[in-house]
Amino acid sequence: MLPHRPAAWLALCLGLALLLVELAMGRPGICPCGVVRFWAGDVQSDQNSQQVADWYSFSHVIHGLIFYGIARALWRWTALGRVLSPRWALPLAVAFEGGWELLENSPLIIDRYRSVTISYGYSGDSVLNSLSDVGWMALGFIVAARLPARASVALALVFEAFTLFMIRDNLTLNVLMLVHPIEAVRDWQSSV
Repeated sequence: MLPHRPAAWLALCLGLALLLVELAMGRPGICPCGVVRFWAGDVQSDQNSQQVADWYSFSHVIHGLIFYGIARALWRWTALGRVLSPRWALPLAVAFEGGWELLENSPLIIDRYRSVTISYGYSGDSVLNSLSDVGWMALGFIVAARLPARASVALALVFEAFTLFMIRDNLTLNVLMLVHPIEAVRDWQSSV
């Protein structure tokens, strides 16, 4: 299910569209601090969600693993496989991830993060970080296309356990705290 050249170009064009929409939304292109780094390792700093990679990049790789699994199931068990080549699955995943990035950087979600998670000072992603998040998702998608399903599941579980151990947060807790905040979890996360 790896993309062919037209699908790869479409995925790149969708990334470009995300860049333009986020700039039009007034999102900063890079960290407002003016520094561009590959890695931002301090979750409670103004660098988090501003640079190319941070602890949440692991969650975006997991998004790619999940999107690949969903795409594989859709193409295998629905009529979609008879209508559209599975090589178009990556651009669809990029579209979904780009849509999440737009929602995540809307005032609604930014305010939600601030009020119910440990991301008290969260101000949204830089455009650089949003595009990188889509890139991390695409990497996860491509890795999943090359791995057996069990290996993809194992990789996702390792990433979840690793980030839970390192920063007391991961994709599972992030979703839980956005959808149904639990004060005890927030207290535990804050006691680093």
